[in-house]
Amino acid sequence: MRSRGFIKFFSVVLIAAIVAYVAFFGINVGNYSISPVQKHIRLGLDLRGGVYVLLEAQGDVTQDAIDKAIAVIKNRVDALGVTQPVIAQQGSNRIRVELPGMKDPDKAIEIIGKTAQLKFVGPDGQVILTGANVKDSKAVYGQSQTGVQQPEVTLVLDAEGTKKFAEATQKFIEQPIAILLDDKVISAPTVQNVITNGNAVITGLKDFQEASELATLIRAGSLPVTLKPIAYSSVGATLGPSAYNASVKAGIYGVLLILLFMAVFYRLPGVMADIALLIYILIDLIIYALFNITLDLPGIAGFLLSIGMAVDANVLIFERFKEELWAGKSIRAALEAGFARAFRAIFDANMTTIIGAIILFYMGSGNVKGFALTLLIGVISSLFTAITVTRFLLLALVDLDLTRNIKFYGA
Repeated sequence: MRSRGFIKFFSVVLIAAIVAYVAFFGINVGNYSISPVQKHIRLGLDLRGGVYVLLEAQGDVTQDAIDKAIAVIKNRVDALGVTQPVIAQQGSNRIRVELPGMKDPDKAIEIIGKTAQLKFVGPDGQVILTGANVKDSKAVYGQSQTGVQQPEVTLVLDAEGTKKFAEATQKFIEQPIAILLDDKVISAPTVQNVITNGNAVITGLKDFQEASELATLIRAGSLPVTLKPIAYSSVGATLGPSAYNASVKAGIYGVLLILLFMAVFYRLPGVMADIALLIYILIDLIIYALFNITLDLPGIAGFLLSIGMAVDANVLIFERFKEELWAGKSIRAALEAGFARAFRAIFDANMTTIIGAIILFYMGSGNVKGFALTLLIGVISSLFTAITVTRFLLLALVDLDLTRNIKFYGA
């Protein structure tokens, strides 16, 4: 029995230690590599600093239009070089955009919220081609007719656009063709000769930054719907690190106090619960990394709250366990009976929290969703560890038969 208990206990601890090492330090095996979880867990704006924008689609919109708008915004944000942005639908007609590292919300709105519908219009008022006919766009320095360097945007047209543009330049020779962005004329060059190579140029831009932003908008494509910013804010970079460090410290101190309390108050079962709690924390962090969950301050609060619920489940089990020991049952029988009596209360308490977290996640917005998501993940994984891991470790402890003095079992 003792050897079986030792094998059970040692196996769980060894597997947990290996997984923890790989999770926190990573591993390389040949062509395969696993990077540490901390590289995959994204920090929210309140921890990293940046810009938050909430956009609302105007008029009646379809889900397909929202999906396309999100794709266009992602292309624009990628072109800006923003790392780990969050672009997600919120409700039926809103899009939440979080841009870590950016400081100017007005500039963010100008880039991601502009419809960017590009049109080439002839002198007769007819649309010659649109941004859909543009394959690529680049900001460059060109030479004006006077020989001065000026910023401009070069466009490469697709086959259809090349044909239409050639026909238009032949038709409107020595006449202006207006280039409009969101129905505003940004350039109106006069056609000097027929253009058949599928290249066009936008001039009249004030500086290279404007040219670069325009090229980005054209390259990313136009939004299928008009988006209006209804909320935006900027989080300072100094708030992020201080809030993050304070949260991490509070979490570490809280977990250490919980581990100490469980070990002192419940003795051997408390030590087993401490191991199960560390495994629970490891499971949570791995889930955050696997699904690229963004962790913000409310999310950390949800995580810490779920730790408390994980401990609460163990407390219920151990209290029932002690009552069975006081009733004169053997350690194994008391353990089985304690689990059976505590299970219903644990299950009911966790299910009500799960239901509440699901409602918060689907009905809430912004930071409320972050809190609800980490709480939901934490409660589900804590229910798993309380019912399986803690039980397995306690049964291994009984098999070890270290002592039969019930005082060492918290009684």
